[in-house]
Parts: sequence; C-alpha cells; structure tokens
Amino acid sequence: MGDNVTPGAEGAAGDRGIGRRAVLHGAAGAAGAAVLAGCGGEGGATPAADLKGKEIAKTADIPVGGGKVYGADKVVVTQPAQGAFKAFTAVCTHQGCTLGGVANGLINCPCHGSEFAIADGSVRKGPAKEPLKEYPVQVKGGGVVVT
Repeated sequence: MGDNVTPGAEGAAGDRGIGRRAVLHGAAGAAGAAVLAGCGGEGGATPAADLKGKEIAKTADIPVGGGKVYGADKVVVTQPAQGAFKAFTAVCTHQGCTLGGVANGLINCPCHGSEFAIADGSVRKGPAKEPLKEYPVQVKGGGVVVT
C-alpha cells in the first residue's frame, strides 16, 4: 500500500518509477518552501562589524518622528527627536521578514503586522516578542554612520 508505482511501470533497467504521490508531495513541499521564503528566507540581520564605519543614511533623508528602511543593508534609521538618530536591524524578530516602513512613530512589518518603536526598537504590537537589534551610530558630516 505504501508503493505508489503502477504495476508494469518499471524502467528498462528494472528500476521503479517515481510514484504520483511522491511527485505531489514534492510539489507541495516546494510550494510551502516558497511561501515560507517570504517570511523567513530573507536572511538575518547584517552584523554590526560589517557596517562599522559605513554611512548608512543621510540625515536629510530621515524625518523627525519617522525613519527609512534600507533593504540592501537590512537597516532602518529613525529620528525619534530632532537630531537624535537611531539605527536598528530591518529584520523582524518574529519570522525574519524585512521591515516595510516607518509611520506614526512605528517601524512596521508587512508580513504579520508587528510594530516596533522608533526610539528604542521595542515591540509595540506582536506577534514579535523580541525588540529589534540596535546598531550604535553617530552623525558625521550629514550622514548617519555605524560606530
């Protein structure tokens, strides 16, 4: 009953063919992996050591009370108060989605609706339970640089 091979479906060398159920299971597995890739397949946060000394944003691009996601470096830069810049990983702590944007003082995840505070990366709305990892930054010549 476990075999999914039609009698007489053996190849010329006597090997058994792949059963229909095995093919369907493989297709279902591939489809499931594609769905999960949208949430967890984007990789983790960029290590701070890889960003050290790098200008990750221009101060003029970051509005007071807002921020901007930089997908290439997987960072989000915010300015919770005039002249106070923060940088966090742009990878959601729930299932690894890249964060989608910043609005109303919150960093938003488009996958499952988690929200994080722009001032400290703390969770304001789940399902995420862990805060965003913060990168140390300073302003140098009009740019936000990881230190």
